[in-house]
Amino acid sequence: MKNIGMVVAMQKELIPFLKSQNAEVISENRKDFSVLKFKIGDNNIICVNSGIGEIYASAATQTLIGEYKADIVINFGVCGTLCKEIKTKEVVLVKGIVHYDFDLSPIDDVKVGQYPGYSSQIIDTDESLRNAVLQIMPEIKEVVCASADKFVADEQIKKRLRDSFGASVCEMECAGVALTAKNAGVPVLVIKAVSDGEGGVEEYHDTVEQASKAYIGLINELSDKL
Repeated sequence: MKNIGMVVAMQKELIPFLKSQNAEVISENRKDFSVLKFKIGDNNIICVNSGIGEIYASAATQTLIGEYKADIVINFGVCGTLCKEIKTKEVVLVKGIVHYDFDLSPIDDVKVGQYPGYSSQIIDTDESLRNAVLQIMPEIKEVVCASADKFVADEQIKKRLRDSFGASVCEMECAGVALTAKNAGVPVLVIKAVSDGEGGVEEYHDTVEQASKAYIGLINELSDKL
């Protein structure tokens, strides 16, 4: 039996997943967060609706680890695609994250996005958890995600994220989740579904609910097998 912590930014990303559950869902309020507890198979699921952005996501992750003793942290939700190869409503597995707003390069001999103690700009997610996903969905694409507190619709910014970091998708929470979990020695996994691309904000509003349904089966099966 494991305690699986889940960080989800928005209600619209979370509700389709909750609707798929047969178990009783217990709701708790912890300071600024709504915490939902239920079981999938033998595992305890503790899901925090964090709110949008890296700081909220980091605080939610620490709540899961510190108060609920999460053995694993999973971040899921929607993201934007940065390339034509990844389409809207496609589910992707994040193998690495770059917090592209973090920059110590003017004062230290590091690259933009590189944190102290890390050998590169890329923050890896847990390999064993990624392998568990690949056993369920072998065709899923593994990607680098550019993460920061910005909704990216501008094509020039998208090009910079592709060219500078090799990123294929972008979003606003997973750097905070990954850094907090890794600092605590807790394995972290990130799964995203694409809600927008060249269509920008308008496409996001049209697609976000459909994209949020795309990862339900994978998250449920994974949570039962871990």
